Amino acid sequence: MKGWVSVVLGVLLLLAGLVWALQGLGVMGGSAMSGKTMWAVIGPIVAVVGLVLLVLGGRWVRRAGART
Repeated sequence: MKGWVSVVLGVLLLLAGLVWALQGLGVMGGSAMSGKTMWAVIGPIVAVVGLVLLVLGGRWVRRAGART
């Protein structure tokens, strides 16, 4: 179960981080975050954390599947 939670959380953080980065860079408009440098920095950090969780969660899921 721990692996699937990490995978889902990783995907959500990765998507949120990408959206925040694009908004911060001014690529995606329509938000108070658009064009703000802070979100252009926070977004990639959150995306990397999501990617790490996604990779680790995938390894945990595969490892658990190999045991059964």
